[in-house]
Amino acid sequence: MLLPRKVPLLRAALALWLGTFVHQLGCEQKTPEPIDAAPPRASHAPKRQRQTKFESSKVEFSGPAMGTNVTFVAYTRPGLDERAVRAAFDAALGEVERLEQLMSSWRSDSEVSRLNAAPGSFVTDSPETLQVVQKGIWAGSISDGTFDITFQALSPLWKFGDAGDDIPKPPSAAEVARLLEHVDYERIEVRPETRQVKLGIGQRIGLGGIAKGYIVDAAARALQRAGVSGFLVRAGGDLYGAGTKPGGAPWVAGIQDPRGEANDYFATLQLEDHAFSTAGDYARSYIHEGKRYHHIIDPRTGFPATACRSVTVWAKSALLADAVDDGVFILGPERGLELVESLADVGAVIVDRNNKVWVSRRLQGKVSLLHDPTPGL
Repeated sequence: MLLPRKVPLLRAALALWLGTFVHQLGCEQKTPEPIDAAPPRASHAPKRQRQTKFESSKVEFSGPAMGTNVTFVAYTRPGLDERAVRAAFDAALGEVERLEQLMSSWRSDSEVSRLNAAPGSFVTDSPETLQVVQKGIWAGSISDGTFDITFQALSPLWKFGDAGDDIPKPPSAAEVARLLEHVDYERIEVRPETRQVKLGIGQRIGLGGIAKGYIVDAAARALQRAGVSGFLVRAGGDLYGAGTKPGGAPWVAGIQDPRGEANDYFATLQLEDHAFSTAGDYARSYIHEGKRYHHIIDPRTGFPATACRSVTVWAKSALLADAVDDGVFILGPERGLELVESLADVGAVIVDRNNKVWVSRRLQGKVSLLHDPTPGL
């Protein structure tokens, strides 16, 4: 059967339509991704976390030692929590107790008591006791003998504090003269190579005027070994401030008003890696017949010194400050300041017997006077 003439035209149209249909199907298919295609790249930028600001907390300890109260103050910091600070305090207190046992005049088993029990004989001491004895001799030499660790020969006559009489009264001039002949630091013999010390016949020593400074320094070293860098150590009138408080503020200590109430400070003094030691006529004293008698004895007379009411010495170490303050107190403001200015990195604040305040050159700008010292006997 012959097809009509239009059949070739139909075939061509059908082929065109089928081609277009197949092309449309191909365009709608998704091109497959390669099997080894990498996943979308993750962002490696660190996530921003909220920073928590460290807040330091104050840690304190106070307890009896050396006939006074010992106080430690420090702050926590990153890597040094309260438990670590208190462990450091325990180590420092252990040093205080160990050294007090060596140098106390009140303990019969101390090295000082053994020395006093054997005048005229060489006695072997620990390195610590030997060092304090040597520093005491040095302090006597620079102060024209106004600081003298052999003043202990007069202790049976001058009793203050817990050792004082119920109704205290000063000894007679004759009693003082009888014992004063034994007060002379130059009669002490020292053999450093064997750590031996010998007192003269009739002599006794007391390290109470200098040992607290040495012990405060030892406590400070114990705290530093334990990782505490900023702290305050106090033993009575002897203080050492290391570093600064959090934020960089210096330690500030008050200077007692000699005739004020307890904890009444007439001035403050900044401490940064420095110590101060105060010698005052108010700490251990009594009034007899309108006159004040106190524990800072002038070895030249055998009676309490009268030139000053208080002397605070600022120095690089508590030992140096403690070694100098009594001598300055006894010498008085003019000669005392000459001594202070002759020593490197040493300063002083003095309240003389007339209640006048003297400030040495190195402490200008470091001392803040809060009010005039209180007048009174």
